[in-house]
Amino acid sequence: MGKLTTHILDLTSGKPAANVKIELKRLGESIMKEVYTNNDGRVDVPLLAGEELMSGEYVMEFHAGDYFASKNMNAADQPFLTIVTVRFQLADPDAHYHIPLLLSPFGYQVYRGS
Repeated sequence: MGKLTTHILDLTSGKPAANVKIELKRLGESIMKEVYTNNDGRVDVPLLAGEELMSGEYVMEFHAGDYFASKNMNAADQPFLTIVTVRFQLADPDAHYHIPLLLSPFGYQVYRGS
């Protein structure tokens, strides 16, 4: 059974990023899911699983600006990034797709994990 999962690591602290809003959309459609990361920087259940996971293009929006704003940063250190948008394709509905996000207020890295 295929599934889509994610997690976020805050590179400024070296810890998981908790309480980050994530919106998932199938390309051209409205929001499918709106979730928040837990204390481990993950969501409690897969974003998509089983019959929900269909081939196609998707967009995941990580609300990084709100997360960093909640950290009471100095005005000079306000985050450059507000929403990190990742557009990706799911080709195999039976595969496990994991999308980790390594995040700082000024940059990020995303990749297909395992």
